[in-house]
Amino acid sequence: MYESEAPDGLRGGTPHLHSVCTEAYYVVAGRGAVQTLDATGYRETPLEPGAFVWFTPGTVHRLINGDGALEILVLMQNAGLPEAGDMVISFEPEVLEDRDAYARAHALPEDEATTRGTGSAARERRDAGVRGFLAIREAVRRGDRGPLERFYRQAARLLAPRAQDWKRLYEQGPLAAVEASARHIAAVARGDAAHLAEAALHRLPPPAEERRMGCCGTLGVYVASAVDRRAP
Repeated sequence: MYESEAPDGLRGGTPHLHSVCTEAYYVVAGRGAVQTLDATGYRETPLEPGAFVWFTPGTVHRLINGDGALEILVLMQNAGLPEAGDMVISFEPEVLEDRDAYARAHALPEDEATTRGTGSAARERRDAGVRGFLAIREAVRRGDRGPLERFYRQAARLLAPRAQDWKRLYEQGPLAAVEASARHIAAVARGDAAHLAEAALHRLPPPAEERRMGCCGTLGVYVASAVDRRAP
């Protein structure tokens, strides 16, 4: 998790939402919280070692590094779809209205995309997202859901051009796994054990030494290939 302070004095990550994927956190070390905004309002959920929390698409979330040592294992739904651009950062409305302005605000320069860089671009992006998040949160606290609903509409418009590529990832990953499970259940019901002879172990090597500058911190990312995604 990032240790630098955002505009409100809290240490942590960039507020954003995922449009189609559920996200889960397992806390490895440290203490902090996840701040969330959704149709039910604002919530702050404590995080401590061993805690496991998850939230569904549309939950605007922001991780807070309470003691400066927060480390989490993140599990993302849909086999690589989040890495294909499933998320939108809570920038201010005028940025979200313009696809080119959003792309500029979202992108990190190549020399700042990993921990080789200074981290300044990631912090600037984080701070811009926090300012938008705080404005939406204040409105929600007043009982005004208009800014949150506007953010949802803007996010959908920004992501619409990518949907066709996501369909391919979904079909090759999650859908293929569900269909394989259905075939296996049917086979077991018939007393057919042929698919058990196809059992295999799969392994992913450790991530590259250079960690990515993500929304919430520096990331060591595991993404399975199409072969690795096959249901056992």
